[in-house]
Amino acid sequence: MLAVALYLRAQGHAARLCAPPTFEDLVTGFGLQFVPVGHDLRQGPRYVPGGAAATAAAQFATLREAARDCDAIVGCAAMQIAAHSIAEFYGIPYHYAAYVPVALPSSRHSPLDQGTWEADAQRWNATWLTGLNAARVALGLRPVADVRSHVFTNRPLLAADPTLAPWPTDPENDVLQTGAWLWRDSRPLPNELETFLDAGPPPICFGFGSMTASRASGPVTVAAARALGFRAIVLSGWADLAPPQASPDCLVVGEVNQQSLFRRVAAVVHHGGAGTTTAAAVAGAVQVVVPHEYDQPYFGKRVSDLGVGTMHSADEPTAASLAAALDAVLAPDAVARARSLAVAMRTDGTAVAAREIVGAG
Repeated sequence: MLAVALYLRAQGHAARLCAPPTFEDLVTGFGLQFVPVGHDLRQGPRYVPGGAAATAAAQFATLREAARDCDAIVGCAAMQIAAHSIAEFYGIPYHYAAYVPVALPSSRHSPLDQGTWEADAQRWNATWLTGLNAARVALGLRPVADVRSHVFTNRPLLAADPTLAPWPTDPENDVLQTGAWLWRDSRPLPNELETFLDAGPPPICFGFGSMTASRASGPVTVAAARALGFRAIVLSGWADLAPPQASPDCLVVGEVNQQSLFRRVAAVVHHGGAGTTTAAAVAGAVQVVVPHEYDQPYFGKRVSDLGVGTMHSADEPTAASLAAALDAVLAPDAVARARSLAVAMRTDGTAVAAREIVGAG
């Protein structure tokens, strides 16, 4: 979303991002308008008094004000319950964006929870239908019968690379696969990180992003790298990963420019989120995916199927199991395939999405 917003601004449009307060510093750091909605995701799941109905009402109140002078609304993720209704209320276009093919219904694949699409639709209705329709009626809008189809629309955008995460040939659904929404990150790496990278051969990078409880600990990751004779970079992430003690062969860093860093490491071990998997693929890095939830098993399987990495088993990672996975992906043929995949990745997804959004306005 940030990538599209920045692209639109560069084309002379204004962009306003509504997101959890977790991301305020990131968004405002680029000089974009930010509207907080929901709670800080780093605190994990949080019960909202009044449940789903209260959550829907809060989204309606926030987005109604935030979108008052807008020409279009783009929504993403399951929590975007109000976006389509607010667009309807103002009579402006609305687009829904998904970041993984299996989040969108198709007879060619199962939902993310591996159940049925019928059961998935029933869960959407059981959770959101009452609150959504109460908020719609309060705006003078007709109730909807199916929450999921209302949120997704008849032509959702799939913000994923067609080689890494292809949409199946599926005449039953009209999905526009734009390619991943990327932005050119020009932020320099911290001096300490530059010094570490320059001090020896490419290290192995470990990081589990927004996972607040990582399946692999800092000591385990560093031990895995040492077992193969590599240095380690640990991205602390929301789980605050850290090795047991400071050491010359390991460096812990926070938020960094992944596009730059991943081009300079031997391999990336991560959780398999859409953004991290795509960043590693664009950088031509081999990958070990340790999935935790949601879309991550899908991307772990895709990395394995493409031969550019492997997915760790469902067992808790150990230094030995991570070292074995890394030893496999560091083979020359896997490294060559990862570099070939980087060349095949589309880089115009942001522009494609922006043209679709503006063209419908």
